[in-house]
Amino acid sequence: MDLKTITKSELITDNIIEAIQDRKGKQISLLDMTAIESAPAHTFIICQGNTPVQVAAVADNIRDRLLEELRVKPFNYDGYRAAEWIVIDYGDIMVHVFTRDARHHYNLEELWSDAVITEIPDLD
Repeated sequence: MDLKTITKSELITDNIIEAIQDRKGKQISLLDMTAIESAPAHTFIICQGNTPVQVAAVADNIRDRLLEELRVKPFNYDGYRAAEWIVIDYGDIMVHVFTRDARHHYNLEELWSDAVITEIPDLD
């Protein structure tokens, strides 16, 4: 029997995606930036919420879930004051939770267009 070994990064990524979906985060993009030398992380996970309140709820759920399920704390996080763009730093994985307007404005997918981008379908 050949079972795939799941790495810690894959486990963290899967939990982040589930935490986003639990709070109805939308348009999840997974950017694999391992081939980009200047990238600040190996993976960006980008998503959006409809309002700053939802953005904060998604970010909180990510942090809570990773702490409870995997005992993983972020190195840092920022953006809660305005909650238009909250970034959570897990070292090799950086999570960006945007409002729709902020996501369009900063357009990280275009900025890092050399990355391999995987779109995760919305649940509803």
